[in-house]
Amino acid sequence: MSALEPAADPAAALAALQGALSDPIVRDLAWLLFSVPLLRAQPPAGPLAPAFETAQEEAATLVWLRELDRDPAALHQAIAATRITRLGRYAECLLGFFLQHGPACRLVAANVALRLAGRTIGECDFLVETASGRRLHWELAVKCYLHAGGDRAELADYVGPNLQDRFDLKLAHLLGHQLPLSAREEFAALGHRGPWQPQMFVKGWLFYRWGETPPVPLPVDPLHHRGFWVTRGDWAASHARRDDARWAVLPRLAWLALRPSVADQDAAAAGLMTAEALSERLAQPTGPVMIAAFERDPLAPGRWCETERGFVVPDEWPEQARAYALSIA
Repeated sequence: MSALEPAADPAAALAALQGALSDPIVRDLAWLLFSVPLLRAQPPAGPLAPAFETAQEEAATLVWLRELDRDPAALHQAIAATRITRLGRYAECLLGFFLQHGPACRLVAANVALRLAGRTIGECDFLVETASGRRLHWELAVKCYLHAGGDRAELADYVGPNLQDRFDLKLAHLLGHQLPLSAREEFAALGHRGPWQPQMFVKGWLFYRWGETPPVPLPVDPLHHRGFWVTRGDWAASHARRDDARWAVLPRLAWLALRPSVADQDAAAAGLMTAEALSERLAQPTGPVMIAAFERDPLAPGRWCETERGFVVPDEWPEQARAYALSIA
């Protein structure tokens, strides 16, 4: 069985794939499967979870995604069956659909709760079996972290937009608590025959203060998806002068893949607006807001395509983020 060789340019390969897909949810699923992980492998406790065991499975998945894009009703029904508001839950539903219906790993069980003395001590996200018979325990995490600014580059410097999550704490919880769950004696009593090999399935975006390029911490994959962040006060100087662009506010469940291109006649319905209109919206007192820039597609006249994304944060956010990054857990 041949090992799957990584694409020479993962970003270009993902862009080409998504260029062939039009349904937003199918695009999100493709992004989840083919995007670069946020983290490097963390041996011995945290190996990465490859979505495919062989190059043949990857090729079959590409065909499967294109067919799904032509008729995505089953995927839409699976997503609509649960009222999803959290990005992590959305990603779980996408990956679960692939494991149930896609041409690669087989889903054995999902969200397997482990209880001790009547209380839940954790859940295993996915138990999967490969075509070769390997039994894997996948822990899925999809995260958007903002670098708190400055030249320091440690995982603690990457914080959630609402300052309720931090990358170093998430990784420590993955390695120290979530991944070891399937090796516990209590887990064996649940009836899922092992042993299970734990693996991390960690995807997402990292955002850097506009104009700053700090070094990347060793655990982070240097090819990770990147965006920007600016304060409301800096918005006008950094981006609002771009009269050639259109802008959109992205709801939480649109934080995965780049959004599909938009035709001129559909721009208003898709929420695209001028920089001036976005500035007026950002003037309303709110927390961090994710936005996306759309520019004219040079290969498709009359269409707008997403070219970058980022967060606009309150003016007091950088000081709060730095304090949170330096705080003792």
